[in-house]
Amino acid sequence: MCFSVCIDAVFRGLDPLAALEKVREAGFAEYEFWGWWNKDIEALKARASLLSLKCRCLCVQNIGLTDPDRRGVYLAALKDTIEAAKKLGAPCIISQLGMDTGAARAFQHRAIVAGLKAAAAPLEDSGLVLLAEPLNGRVNHTGTYLESSDEGFELIEEAGSKNIRLLFDIYHQQITEGDIISRISAHIDLIGHFHAAGVPGRHELFLGELDYGRIFKAIDTLGYTGAVGLEYFPEKIAAGAGDGELALESLKTTGRHYELF
Repeated sequence: MCFSVCIDAVFRGLDPLAALEKVREAGFAEYEFWGWWNKDIEALKARASLLSLKCRCLCVQNIGLTDPDRRGVYLAALKDTIEAAKKLGAPCIISQLGMDTGAARAFQHRAIVAGLKAAAAPLEDSGLVLLAEPLNGRVNHTGTYLESSDEGFELIEEAGSKNIRLLFDIYHQQITEGDIISRISAHIDLIGHFHAAGVPGRHELFLGELDYGRIFKAIDTLGYTGAVGLEYFPEKIAAGAGDGELALESLKTTGRHYELF
């Protein structure tokens, strides 16, 4: 298990190329980000190569699959994102699954499964993995369809492709449903990536109610070999303890990082 730094969150507002420099200075080997369509990905690729940084994942446009009439638009956007990911050497693509359209949930569920099945072929051809992400609707994403990781795992199983996995965002799932370690342990084979932030507030991991030491140790013990995306928004902390960037520096890509919490 290693860490991937989300530059759009941890270094929000900073030029992406400068953010990559910060990631390397903090001792990390991987980065991720959200929208590729508003960035110079050739420049990102060149700077990351110079810094020996690996791109872990990036997002497809937030079109969603709850409305079957929009499926073609989603698949076209996915195709473009696959090409962007291949340029950057990223193995994964993050996807939200759409807003609740107001149609019956069973109908939207079936629409998502059909959309994921249609996405499987281009993903399998490219070797990339799509990470379907549940979001919390109570604090950050009002109106989103998929909040529950339980339903997320059902969707993944019904899609039936090894190239489609769940992004388990620990921050979102703590707000939505809790029982974090048990849910991860029961479905680790269907999880392709994690995101982490403190709850409440979405700040540094050591700020809030979650015991990330225990969570990371559990994930490590399960044999997970992927990355945990650090997708938090830094908050200035107590005098003498440094700021968000110093907090980032306390997390390294090697060693038993969960012992730092």
